[in-house]
Parts: sequence; C-alpha cells; structure tokens
Amino acid sequence: MTTEPFRVAVSDEALDDLKRRLQRTNWADDFANDDWSYGTNAAYLKELVTYWLETFDWRAQEAAINALPQYRTTIDGIPVHFVHCRGKGERPMPLIMSHGWPWTFWDFAKTIGPLTDPVAYGGDARDSFDVIIPSLPGFGFSSPLTTPGVNALRTADLWWTLMTQELGYRRFAVHGGDWGGFVTSQLAHKYPESVIGMQVLGGAPLDAFDRPLPSADQYAPEESGWFEKTAHFFSKESGYSAIQSTKPQSLSFALVDSPVGLAAWLVEKRRAWSDCNGDVERRFSKDELLTSIMIYWVTRTIGTSARFYYESWKTPWVSAHADQPAVEPPAGFLKLEHDVCHWPRSTMEQFYNVQRWSHSDDGGHFAPAEVPNLVVSELRDFFRPLRAVAR
Repeated sequence: MTTEPFRVAVSDEALDDLKRRLQRTNWADDFANDDWSYGTNAAYLKELVTYWLETFDWRAQEAAINALPQYRTTIDGIPVHFVHCRGKGERPMPLIMSHGWPWTFWDFAKTIGPLTDPVAYGGDARDSFDVIIPSLPGFGFSSPLTTPGVNALRTADLWWTLMTQELGYRRFAVHGGDWGGFVTSQLAHKYPESVIGMQVLGGAPLDAFDRPLPSADQYAPEESGWFEKTAHFFSKESGYSAIQSTKPQSLSFALVDSPVGLAAWLVEKRRAWSDCNGDVERRFSKDELLTSIMIYWVTRTIGTSARFYYESWKTPWVSAHADQPAVEPPAGFLKLEHDVCHWPRSTMEQFYNVQRWSHSDDGGHFAPAEVPNLVVSELRDFFRPLRAVAR
C-alpha cells in the first residue's frame, strides 16, 4: 500500500464535453407530474440544467474540495480515496465516517470543521476528532473499480486496514449512514477490539436483507408511524433498489452517457429522502446538488456505485463470532423522523449494545448535509464518555 496526496483536477476537455451534452439534451415529455409522483419533474430539471450551464462554477467547487487534505491508496487491489483531517486539541479521537448512496464523501463537509476544531465553533477542545472520510469503493474518487464482489461487508475490511495498517490507529470510532451504516456496524461487529464505539444514523440489523421487515406490533407506542413509513418505503419507493440490486449495468449505460439522466436519477432521491417538504432547495442549494452530481459524473462511477447494491444484496451476512449481542462495542443511534425507514428499538437492542438512542424531528436521510450541527452534537455527546476508556 502506498498512500499519496490527491487533488481533484477535472480537465477542460471533460467540462467542454459535459457542456455539449447538456446543450444537446433530448428531453422526455412530462405531464401531470407537478408533485413528482412519476419521478423527477421536468420543469425543475430544466431549471437545474439551465443553472448548470449558465451559472454553476465547477472550478470553485473543485477548489473547495481541494482545500481538504485528500489522499489515495490501494488496498487489496481496490482504489480508496479519503479525506484525513487532524483534530486540534489534546489527543483527538480518530473517527472514520462512511457515507451511503447517493451520497458522496462531500456530504460530510459541513461537519469536518466543528469535529476537528471544536473551539473555533464554540465547543470544547476535549471533543476534538481526527476525521477520516473515505469514498466508498466505486464511488467518486475511489475509482476505477474493476473488481467484483465489493460490498458493505468487504468495505468494512478495507476500512479496518486503512485505519490500522495504513494510518496507524490502534483504536478508533466509527460513524455512518445508509450503506455507511452497514459498513460501520460490520466494523464494530468484526473488529470489536479496534472499535471504541459506533454511532449510526438510522440503522438496521446487519442481517436486514435476510429477515422480514418488522411487524406493526414490534414498534413501541413512541415509535408511532414508523411501521407505516417503513412499509411505504419498501412497497412504493424502492424501485431504484430493485434495479440496482439486480441489473445495475443496464442502468449504467444510460446514466454514464447522459448528465441530465444522471441528474434526474439523483435529484429525485435528494427530494424524496430529505426533510424538505417537497422543496429540495429547502435543504440543498443548486450548487450543492450539482457538486454531488458532478462527483459521480466526472468519475463515471454511477455504475459501480449501483453495483454496490448488487454485491451487497447477493451476499448473506454471516456472523464472525458467537458473542451476544452480535455487535459488542457501545452503539448509539440517531433516528431522524423524516428518514426513509425505521427499525424498532426492540429489534436493534437484540443485535447491538445500545447505549444511546436519540430522536430528532428535524432532518432526513442526508443528515450530515441537512442538519450538520445536530450530527456534530450527537457525535460529541455519544463519544465523550468513551474517550477515557479509549486511551
């Protein structure tokens, strides 16, 4: 393994090609879709593309990304891109943060400053973290991925190697959401001696793909509405997952060729899964939406990111040990009311060593980008009592 500094440097030729493709878009007809019930609304998409062509400044976003210390390495033949920001203060706690789909590492950007330099943001120096944010394999700059079989479980092995062998941390904290939540949970399960504690947004049992969804009677009274929300998501909002977990390559040809198609596929999820009440720009500016789309576009990784579903769904989870609970390190969960689905606490306590269970009416599936201060506060509060035992 050789770790090298990394900077994003998209060529002018690539940007010129993108502009030509946007200008030559063959727009699909759209009608009776003001509420986005059929998928991405054409009027909004055209507005976004006009902004993309006439106003959006990729070079400014590229410079903001490059202001972070980034690196690339190869682990077991898999390219891994990561941000590594050292904390200020006495003995910062190492924290690896794992994103999901259709997130990128950049969704954590607003949390980095407060986590690494809490004093500068009105916090306590004793809450400082070394922050490590890898891009999932086959996502963004962790590319090109040419190896099959890379899923959430294997990613946990890659992250353990990154943290212990590459960066030299003996013990570390773990955090994630969406697929990053599965990676985080598997790290804590398989490598409990290395994991100080795990904090997950939402969360699910590691064997979630191999068990039925929770029944209504498994939810406590204070979890009212969660059963209906979860059932609705899997019956009405999971078509994307059915495609990506069965025939991701067929989808890839369209989305790698058409920037507008890619934008339509990704923006619809930002609107549907965030706490935006139908107005996606209530949570994400056009610049933020387009920067996320651009990271997928310039790296040509929408296809390999979709394959993450295929590889994860086809591989049953197998416990690495017989200990109970299956995940031994202290676990904290932040439940965002507007997230897409919810497992009941009773189920989670059978699987995890739950030490903190928090709830917020504010925020949705992309919490680090939607409500970064809430996520920072939750991480500080959860890991604060674990710092003494971590040393």
